[in-house]
Amino acid sequence: MGREAAGVGGALAEIRLTRRAPVRAPRPIRVSFVIPAYNEAATIGDVLARIAALGLDTQVVVVDDGSTDASAEIAERHGATVIRQPNRGKGAAVRAAIPLIDGDVAVIQDADMEYDPAEVPALIEPIERGVADVVFGSRLAGGRPQRAYLFWHLVGNRFLSLLTGVLFNTTLSDMETGYKAFRSDVLRGLELRENGFGIEPEITAKVCLKKLRVYELPIAYYGRTYAEGKKITWRDGFRALWVLLSIRVRGG
Repeated sequence: MGREAAGVGGALAEIRLTRRAPVRAPRPIRVSFVIPAYNEAATIGDVLARIAALGLDTQVVVVDDGSTDASAEIAERHGATVIRQPNRGKGAAVRAAIPLIDGDVAVIQDADMEYDPAEVPALIEPIERGVADVVFGSRLAGGRPQRAYLFWHLVGNRFLSLLTGVLFNTTLSDMETGYKAFRSDVLRGLELRENGFGIEPEITAKVCLKKLRVYELPIAYYGRTYAEGKKITWRDGFRALWVLLSIRVRGG
């Protein structure tokens, strides 16, 4: 009986030793939305409502870039953190928001509904998996709805993306996209200077120079006409060209 008891006790001890601690569920990823806004009262409420409907752990920082309409007030009613500043451009608005970011991932989200927040879970998934540092949402990769209009914008975007590939040895199909997701520490580490729409090629060029893990996936694009409020012009295309070349030459 003594030997039998000892055998049972040993088996129980072995069971206790091999029992694993309960596995804890991973902490939900927190996503910080950076939203530059200039006179977007007609659409910013819809954008913020769609972000809320994602069911993610989110922080929303809206930078009102000198709007003369109710953009800031609408954002505040939706619970966003709002920064007000004089009109200086999209780049200045993005830079103003970066110090406030507290999420694991940061997403630059336009306030005009050209980009649908429903795309965000897919956009951040490569970062969440740990395989990407930056993810670009491509309007030009195909497979998602695209408004058919503004031929010369398409030509300009394709040319700038081709030039980006030549200068920085990358295969990005849409370097000017307004939908970009980052590990937050990566975005904080970019020394950004551009005030206007030049922020898009500046981000792209500096991300490429840092040899970060960049992924790209197709997104839908619900583009606006100028009559509907579109702001970027052909002049911004020439600025993008200058930004890409100057960063390549300077090396940063």
